[in-house]
Amino acid sequence: MPTKPPSPTVRPARVGDAPAIEALIDPFVKAGTLLPRTAAEIRDLIATSFVAESEGKIVGFTALEIYSTKLAEIRSLAVTGEQQGLGLGSQLVDACVQLAGQRNILEVMVITSSEEFFRGCGFDFTLPGEKKALFIQPQAAAGRASSTEGSPS
Repeated sequence: MPTKPPSPTVRPARVGDAPAIEALIDPFVKAGTLLPRTAAEIRDLIATSFVAESEGKIVGFTALEIYSTKLAEIRSLAVTGEQQGLGLGSQLVDACVQLAGQRNILEVMVITSSEEFFRGCGFDFTLPGEKKALFIQPQAAAGRASSTEGSPS
């Protein structure tokens, strides 16, 4: 009877994981589901990142970018296709949320196109007091401003 491969494990990322992390997220960047990350960005986030590993191979990644004691963001969540649906994404997100709790960070946010996944992890659109995140893209705003220059206000 064939033996079942060991279950993937989630652990803190190490500096030596950076090349494998870059290779893991590259297909997601090319598919447009993740923003590009430079090697320097990945290295800068290693201390607050987690990987999922299976048989010595990195099969999942996410990072907690800490902005202040008030706010952090979960970034670059990626799990290889063959490992999706096994709960690794949830484990990676949970590791980040636990780290934020250990660091006494008040709020953790995520910007995502996978709304239902993150809702399943406990995220919601509003926080107590009905706080909501609003965004603007500076390049689009600059184009809008230049097209309205000279228009009466």
